[in-house]
Amino acid sequence: MASISLQGITKRFGDITAVDDMRLDIADGEFFVLLGPSGAGKTTTLRLIAGLETPDAGQLRMNGADLTAAPPAQRDCAFVFQQYSLYPHLSVYDNMAFPLRAPMRRMDEAEIRRRVERVAAVLHIESKLQRKSTALSGGEMQRVAIGRALVREPRVYLMDEPLSSLDAGLREELRVELKRLQRASGATVVYVTHDQVEATTLADRIAILEHGRIAQVGTPLEIYDQPQSLEVAQRLGSPAINVLPAAWFAGSVVPHAKHVAIRPEDVELSPDGDGSQAYAVIECSLVKHLIVAERSGVEVRARSMLDQALVPGARVQMTFPPERCMFFDGAGQRLAASR
Repeated sequence: MASISLQGITKRFGDITAVDDMRLDIADGEFFVLLGPSGAGKTTTLRLIAGLETPDAGQLRMNGADLTAAPPAQRDCAFVFQQYSLYPHLSVYDNMAFPLRAPMRRMDEAEIRRRVERVAAVLHIESKLQRKSTALSGGEMQRVAIGRALVREPRVYLMDEPLSSLDAGLREELRVELKRLQRASGATVVYVTHDQVEATTLADRIAILEHGRIAQVGTPLEIYDQPQSLEVAQRLGSPAINVLPAAWFAGSVVPHAKHVAIRPEDVELSPDGDGSQAYAVIECSLVKHLIVAERSGVEVRARSMLDQALVPGARVQMTFPPERCMFFDGAGQRLAASR
């Protein structure tokens, strides 16, 4: 197992800075998630850790040793790519066994079979072991790719959106299984996703990436409850956090605030609305306990346990408890609430 330290890592591709002065410490045995939109630098960060890319500046350490210039083979990382990258002429069994048959391992065939069959059972592909990889569905091929990494039992797993091609049911099942396997093995996992559900259910800690830089690092709860910027606040939460004009809160906002944000579950709602402060209902879902309403062209979402549906066009009253509001300046940076 391994700890990982990125110390001022920068990677450029021509005029594009994919990773910009990244400073990040990942603990031994941690399930660490890189979360952000496409182009944020998530995959490039994985490739830098694996040694598939060389940084233009900075230093990468594993267990304290400087591996900045070390080749991939010396890092003992198993990489699960977003694309399956299987050997089409080999069976599922031989694809999974392939890394265990490398000359440097010299692993006994009985141990190879034990590992492959155990992991195949976890991934529900034990009945596919003798098939050619080309005879599999896309989801099955991705499970084989995950299995090929799991059988290696390396010190670091690097996973680039490994569940993105699976259907929703299997994705949920494998999320649980991946977390269970990681806890049982104590392996270090660095996992890339743009899916906030994956991030919050799998991660011990999350790094939010924006434009090649780390916007915030913390536990899922820390980032959800205490975002340091408006971009971070909008990255977690479904439905998304409400962002309201500070002008609505005249006399109660902190100095220099331009935006007030509040989670839908913190909005207080009553079905009787009148006057200029009332909101017109756009949509009401009893299944999700979600009401979407509008005032002055601004949509507001509220979680509500009202026992009756509100029809579109109905007017409601919404209240925003000050202690649950977050204040941001014009640049989107969090402002401390007044005491």
